[in-house]
Amino acid sequence: MKIKSGETVLFIGDSITDCSRSRPIGKGVGLGGGYVSLVDSMLASGFPEKEIRVLNLGINGNRITDLESRWQKDVLDLKPDWLVVLIGINDVWRQFDRPLDLNQVNIELFEEIFRKLLTDVRPSLSGLVLLSPYFVEINIEHPMRNKMDGYGAVVRKIAEDFGANFVDLQSSFDRYLSCRSISSISDDQVHLNKIGHMKIASDVFQTLTLV
Repeated sequence: MKIKSGETVLFIGDSITDCSRSRPIGKGVGLGGGYVSLVDSMLASGFPEKEIRVLNLGINGNRITDLESRWQKDVLDLKPDWLVVLIGINDVWRQFDRPLDLNQVNIELFEEIFRKLLTDVRPSLSGLVLLSPYFVEINIEHPMRNKMDGYGAVVRKIAEDFGANFVDLQSSFDRYLSCRSISSISDDQVHLNKIGHMKIASDVFQTLTLV
Protein backbone atom coordinates (compact mmCIF):
# COMPACT_ATOMS: atom_id res chain seq x y z
CA MET A 1 0.00 0.00 0.00
CA LYS A 2 1.37 3.38 -1.04
CA ILE A 3 -0.37 5.38 1.68
CA LYS A 4 2.36 6.43 4.10
CA SER A 5 2.23 6.82 7.83
CA GLY A 6 1.24 10.38 8.67
CA GLU A 7 -0.73 10.94 5.46
CA THR A 8 -4.35 12.10 5.26
CA VAL A 9 -7.15 10.47 3.30
CA LEU A 10 -10.11 12.83 2.74
CA PHE A 11 -13.54 11.53 1.73
CA ILE A 12 -16.04 13.95 0.20
CA GLY A 13 -19.52 13.48 -1.24
CA ASP A 14 -23.20 13.41 -0.35
CA SER A 15 -25.33 11.66 2.29
CA ILE A 16 -23.80 8.26 1.57
CA THR A 17 -20.49 9.70 2.73
CA ASP A 18 -21.91 12.00 5.43
CA CYS A 19 -23.80 9.46 7.58
CA SER A 20 -24.09 11.87 10.54
CA ARG A 21 -20.39 12.74 10.65
CA SER A 22 -19.18 15.48 12.98
CA ARG A 23 -19.02 19.16 12.00
CA PRO A 24 -17.13 21.05 10.72
CA ILE A 25 -14.81 18.13 9.94
CA GLY A 26 -15.54 14.48 10.58
CA LYS A 27 -12.51 12.77 12.08
CA GLY A 28 -11.71 10.19 14.74
CA VAL A 29 -14.92 9.10 16.47
CA GLY A 30 -16.82 11.64 14.33
CA LEU A 31 -16.48 9.87 10.99
CA GLY A 32 -20.17 8.95 10.95
CA GLY A 33 -21.90 5.59 10.75
CA GLY A 34 -21.18 4.66 7.14
CA TYR A 35 -18.47 3.38 4.85
CA VAL A 36 -15.91 6.06 5.77
CA SER A 37 -15.78 4.89 9.37
CA LEU A 38 -15.53 1.28 8.19
CA VAL A 39 -12.61 2.10 5.88
CA ASP A 40 -10.88 3.88 8.76
CA SER A 41 -11.27 0.78 10.95
CA MET A 42 -10.02 -1.49 8.17
CA LEU A 43 -6.93 0.66 7.63
CA ALA A 44 -6.16 0.79 11.35
CA SER A 45 -6.65 -2.94 11.87
CA GLY A 46 -4.92 -3.98 8.66
CA PHE A 47 -1.96 -1.63 8.94
CA PRO A 48 -1.38 -0.94 12.65
CA GLU A 49 2.15 0.24 11.91
CA LYS A 50 0.80 3.21 9.96
CA GLU A 51 -0.84 6.31 11.40
CA ILE A 52 -3.32 7.25 8.68
CA ARG A 53 -5.60 10.24 9.26
CA VAL A 54 -9.07 9.87 7.74
CA LEU A 55 -11.39 12.87 7.28
CA ASN A 56 -15.08 12.87 6.31
CA LEU A 57 -16.40 15.93 4.48
CA GLY A 58 -19.62 14.47 3.08
CA ILE A 59 -22.79 16.58 3.24
CA ASN A 60 -26.35 15.30 2.82
CA GLY A 61 -28.00 16.24 -0.45
CA ASN A 62 -24.87 17.50 -2.16
CA ARG A 63 -24.51 17.66 -5.91
CA ILE A 64 -21.37 18.50 -7.87
CA THR A 65 -22.39 22.18 -7.76
CA ASP A 66 -22.34 22.03 -3.95
CA LEU A 67 -18.87 20.51 -3.97
CA GLU A 68 -17.77 23.37 -6.20
CA SER A 69 -18.98 25.96 -3.71
CA ARG A 70 -17.03 24.41 -0.82
CA TRP A 71 -14.04 22.88 -2.63
CA GLN A 72 -11.56 25.50 -1.44
CA LYS A 73 -12.51 25.20 2.24
CA ASP A 74 -13.26 21.50 2.43
CA VAL A 75 -10.57 20.13 0.15
CA LEU A 76 -7.84 22.52 -0.97
CA ASP A 77 -7.38 24.20 2.41
CA LEU A 78 -7.15 20.84 4.20
CA LYS A 79 -4.34 19.68 1.90
CA PRO A 80 -5.11 15.93 1.84
CA ASP A 81 -2.57 13.46 0.50
CA TRP A 82 -5.31 11.16 -0.82
CA LEU A 83 -8.79 12.12 -1.97
CA VAL A 84 -11.83 9.84 -2.37
CA VAL A 85 -14.89 11.31 -4.13
CA LEU A 86 -18.42 9.90 -4.39
CA ILE A 87 -20.77 12.32 -6.12
CA GLY A 88 -23.48 12.25 -8.79
CA ILE A 89 -26.33 10.41 -7.09
CA ASN A 90 -28.26 13.57 -6.24
CA ASP A 91 -27.37 15.17 -9.57
CA VAL A 92 -29.43 12.37 -11.15
CA TRP A 93 -32.03 11.86 -8.41
CA ARG A 94 -33.15 15.50 -8.36
CA GLN A 95 -34.12 15.15 -12.01
CA PHE A 96 -36.65 12.51 -10.92
CA ASP A 97 -37.86 13.52 -7.46
CA ARG A 98 -37.73 17.29 -8.07
CA PRO A 99 -38.25 17.73 -11.82
CA LEU A 100 -39.35 21.37 -11.39
CA ASP A 101 -36.05 22.33 -9.71
CA LEU A 102 -34.55 25.03 -11.92
CA ASN A 103 -31.01 24.15 -10.84
CA GLN A 104 -30.72 20.71 -12.40
CA VAL A 105 -27.22 19.44 -13.12
CA ASN A 106 -27.22 17.92 -16.60
CA ILE A 107 -24.48 15.51 -17.57
CA GLU A 108 -22.48 18.12 -19.47
CA LEU A 109 -22.41 20.51 -16.51
CA PHE A 110 -21.59 17.62 -14.16
CA GLU A 111 -18.54 16.69 -16.21
CA GLU A 112 -17.40 20.29 -16.67
CA ILE A 113 -17.44 21.07 -12.95
CA PHE A 114 -15.95 17.73 -11.92
CA ARG A 115 -13.00 18.22 -14.26
CA LYS A 116 -12.43 21.75 -13.01
CA LEU A 117 -12.38 20.64 -9.38
CA LEU A 118 -9.92 17.84 -10.03
CA THR A 119 -7.70 20.09 -12.12
CA ASP A 120 -7.35 22.33 -9.07
CA VAL A 121 -6.40 19.54 -6.66
CA ARG A 122 -4.77 16.71 -8.64
CA PRO A 123 -1.20 18.08 -8.70
CA SER A 124 -1.01 18.13 -4.90
CA LEU A 125 -2.33 14.58 -4.35
CA SER A 126 -0.42 11.36 -3.86
CA GLY A 127 -3.54 9.43 -4.84
CA LEU A 128 -7.07 9.98 -6.14
CA VAL A 129 -9.98 7.54 -6.00
CA LEU A 130 -13.28 8.21 -7.79
CA LEU A 131 -16.37 6.15 -6.92
CA SER A 132 -19.16 5.72 -9.43
CA PRO A 133 -22.62 7.01 -8.53
CA TYR A 134 -25.10 4.15 -8.32
CA PHE A 135 -28.77 3.20 -8.17
CA VAL A 136 -29.72 -0.02 -6.39
CA GLU A 137 -31.60 -1.47 -9.34
CA ILE A 138 -30.49 -4.33 -11.57
CA ASN A 139 -32.80 -3.43 -14.50
CA ILE A 140 -30.62 -1.28 -16.73
CA GLU A 141 -33.72 -0.03 -18.59
CA HIS A 142 -35.11 1.60 -15.45
CA PRO A 143 -35.08 5.36 -16.25
CA MET A 144 -33.08 6.40 -13.18
CA ARG A 145 -30.68 3.47 -13.48
CA ASN A 146 -30.18 4.25 -17.14
CA LYS A 147 -29.38 7.91 -16.47
CA MET A 148 -27.15 7.01 -13.50
CA ASP A 149 -25.14 4.72 -15.74
CA GLY A 150 -24.46 7.67 -18.01
CA TYR A 151 -23.09 9.74 -15.13
CA GLY A 152 -21.09 6.74 -13.97
CA ALA A 153 -19.51 6.45 -17.42
CA VAL A 154 -18.48 10.11 -17.17
CA VAL A 155 -16.81 9.48 -13.81
CA ARG A 156 -14.97 6.49 -15.28
CA LYS A 157 -13.64 8.61 -18.16
CA ILE A 158 -12.63 11.41 -15.80
CA ALA A 159 -10.77 8.89 -13.64
CA GLU A 160 -8.85 7.68 -16.70
CA ASP A 161 -7.97 11.22 -17.75
CA PHE A 162 -6.78 12.25 -14.28
CA GLY A 163 -4.83 9.11 -13.46
CA ALA A 164 -7.28 8.19 -10.71
CA ASN A 165 -8.38 4.80 -9.45
CA PHE A 166 -12.00 4.10 -10.38
CA VAL A 167 -14.32 2.06 -8.14
CA ASP A 168 -17.38 0.80 -10.00
CA LEU A 169 -19.94 0.70 -7.20
CA GLN A 170 -22.78 0.08 -9.64
CA SER A 171 -21.22 -3.16 -10.86
CA SER A 172 -20.50 -4.17 -7.29
CA PHE A 173 -24.15 -3.70 -6.33
CA ASP A 174 -25.27 -5.49 -9.49
CA ARG A 175 -23.29 -8.56 -8.42
CA TYR A 176 -24.90 -8.41 -5.00
CA LEU A 177 -28.39 -8.04 -6.47
CA SER A 178 -27.90 -11.14 -8.60
CA CYS A 179 -28.20 -13.07 -5.32
CA ARG A 180 -30.12 -10.84 -2.93
CA SER A 181 -33.11 -8.49 -3.03
CA ILE A 182 -33.02 -4.69 -3.20
CA SER A 183 -34.80 -4.49 0.15
CA SER A 184 -31.98 -6.41 1.81
CA ILE A 185 -29.64 -3.49 1.23
CA SER A 186 -31.74 -0.33 0.75
CA ASP A 187 -35.25 1.03 1.41
CA ASP A 188 -35.16 3.70 -1.30
CA GLN A 189 -32.57 2.29 -3.73
CA VAL A 190 -30.06 4.99 -2.77
CA HIS A 191 -29.50 5.10 0.98
CA LEU A 192 -27.91 1.95 2.34
CA ASN A 193 -28.01 -0.20 5.43
CA LYS A 194 -24.87 -1.62 7.06
CA ILE A 195 -24.55 -4.29 4.39
CA GLY A 196 -24.46 -1.64 1.67
CA HIS A 197 -21.93 0.47 3.49
CA MET A 198 -19.77 -2.59 4.06
CA LYS A 199 -19.89 -3.27 0.32
CA ILE A 200 -18.60 0.23 -0.43
CA ALA A 201 -16.01 0.07 2.36
CA SER A 202 -14.68 -3.27 1.10
CA ASP A 203 -14.34 -1.95 -2.45
CA VAL A 204 -12.62 1.25 -1.32
CA PHE A 205 -10.30 -0.57 1.10
CA GLN A 206 -9.29 -3.02 -1.60
CA THR A 207 -8.54 -0.14 -3.98
CA LEU A 208 -6.52 1.80 -1.41
CA THR A 209 -4.46 -1.22 -0.45
CA LEU A 210 -3.71 -2.19 -4.04
CA VAL A 211 -2.34 1.23 -5.03
